[in-house]
Amino acid sequence: MYKIKYPLKKNLKEIKLFFKLKKLDEILSSNHDSLKKVNEMIQIKPYGPDIKDLYQLYSYVIKNKRTTILEFGSGWSSLVFALALSELKKKYFKKTESLRRNNLFELFILENEKKYLNITKKRINKLKKKLKLNIKVNYNFSAAYMTSFNNRICTKYQKLPLCNPDFIYLDGPDQFNIKGSVNGVSTRHNDMMPMTSDILSIEHFLTPGTIIISDGRAANVKFLKDNFQRKWAYKHDVKNDQHMFCLKDPLLGKYNKNQVKFYSQV
Repeated sequence: MYKIKYPLKKNLKEIKLFFKLKKLDEILSSNHDSLKKVNEMIQIKPYGPDIKDLYQLYSYVIKNKRTTILEFGSGWSSLVFALALSELKKKYFKKTESLRRNNLFELFILENEKKYLNITKKRINKLKKKLKLNIKVNYNFSAAYMTSFNNRICTKYQKLPLCNPDFIYLDGPDQFNIKGSVNGVSTRHNDMMPMTSDILSIEHFLTPGTIIISDGRAANVKFLKDNFQRKWAYKHDVKNDQHMFCLKDPLLGKYNKNQVKFYSQV
């Protein structure tokens, strides 16, 4: 069975040095302070980069040797994922011949706000040469709607990208940009919270060893836990408010076995 490898603990000074050495000065020079909000729930600008979270995400991808990332939402994390996959591709591509993976070292971004998807795309393209990014980034836009799953009200993207990720990052969609309602209920209310069901709809396709990380979204995580039908290990990193799942089902065959073996090789 595959076990998640966790990031090494670093203090803020060490993390700043880490990003400086990675030539990601843009992250360090961006505004990390709280941005102006319309109220406590709705903000008029995207969050500035949280370098602790970004270091964690980079480390999870690198240490667990992920090959295909599906990101719900977009932002600075997209850039960090692109960098991590590029480094893994450079180091391990020749060792992936035994893997049956059609989207090796690809990043799939799914966003329900065109504005932020365009910002992410411009940022990655701008830094592509500097950071030597050598992977394919798939930018996908889709509206998200109110729906239900097992008679529980939730949200769902209209269309998902065609891929089978071994790393999923849940940080979208924006709960206030959801279309429609179910029985008069919508997440477009300050007292509601994100409640996406998309991962549940593709759960049966995911291969053992797949990792899911959610940035906060505790209520949505509880919804996923209550509705998963396969065996998932779960851990909550309280300090960084990150929720982690790892699919612990029995291996599906030789290709899945080779995949998990690849993750564990030094």
